[in-house]
Amino acid sequence: MKSFEYGDEKISDKEIMIALPSIVLGVGILSLPKDLASVTISSDGWIGILGGGVIAILITWLLAKLAVKFPNQSFFRFTSVVLSKPVAIIVSLLFAAIWLNVTAFEVRRIADVSKQYLFDSTPVEVIALSFLLVVVYAVSGSRAGLFRLNMMFLPIILFIALAVLVFNIRWFDPNQLLPLFKTDIQGYIKGMHAGVTSYAGFVIVLFYIGLVDNPERTPKLAAYGMCIPVVLYIILFVMCIGVFGHAATTNLIYPTIELAKGVEIPGGFLERFESVFFVIWIMAIFNTTSMALDIVVLCLNSIFTKTNKIKIVILVAPLVYAIGMFPQNIMEVSTFGSTTIDLALIYTVLIGLILFVMAKIRGVKRGAK
Repeated sequence: MKSFEYGDEKISDKEIMIALPSIVLGVGILSLPKDLASVTISSDGWIGILGGGVIAILITWLLAKLAVKFPNQSFFRFTSVVLSKPVAIIVSLLFAAIWLNVTAFEVRRIADVSKQYLFDSTPVEVIALSFLLVVVYAVSGSRAGLFRLNMMFLPIILFIALAVLVFNIRWFDPNQLLPLFKTDIQGYIKGMHAGVTSYAGFVIVLFYIGLVDNPERTPKLAAYGMCIPVVLYIILFVMCIGVFGHAATTNLIYPTIELAKGVEIPGGFLERFESVFFVIWIMAIFNTTSMALDIVVLCLNSIFTKTNKIKIVILVAPLVYAIGMFPQNIMEVSTFGSTTIDLALIYTVLIGLILFVMAKIRGVKRGAK
């Protein structure tokens, strides 16, 4: 069968806006309420989400402002202009290595969660391989096609999240949210750290704005796009605390899924709503993993220009699988994931700052090639 090709690989600024929440809303949202409740008191974790969200929105806007200075240019190309080609090769290789590990983490985490809630008799290795093959198939095709999948999936994902929240309102106890503002400064800092790392997907603005035809409005729309997960995370966290209480939320591995398990549809025609929720949420994790792997391919393809994209995907996929299967238990997976996301966040901000400063020092003008 001949693969379908889009007429071009261009995308719109609205697709960037949709892609940002799509890559952010991955496996992290399943355990985020627990992570925040573990370091804060009562319902104070929402402050970490909001503070981290404001920082993430600002970083997203600044990175987008940097990228639009070089319209219709790839990350590798404008980095070569600002920092020189040899440095751009090193920077891109490090980005590829980091996001290779992010992809591996996403694949392993979705396999672990699927085994726990859906396929308890299926080996983790089989689940991970099956999911990875679907992601590989998606990334091997049109890059613009990935963005169109985001636009199709995101409304469905937001609808199912809203359904979970609505059907849990009757169990919500506002008294569970009290007392307020009892967390110390260190707790707020840890909460903000957990919040910021949950938005690490903003890196995509560096790599995909070059595909936008008219990127003048892209920084503003990218900032709007980051507002979606911020609002959703705050509502979800408050709902978990209001339904389960602080102590129970701290001890639940995946509070978001437990919220879905508590849903009771009137009439009793759907008794296991969490299965529907999880199947839909796989779409979100698919979006995140596909774009993470595509960043790896994009970086490597920019360096090895004569190598076919599909060959790169085929060579990279076994590495993703091997790295994802290396952690031996859930604690090692969590440590691997938190370390990798921290590294991705720090590296992205550092490179963005260096590019900003060097572009100013060297007097690189808009559209320079």
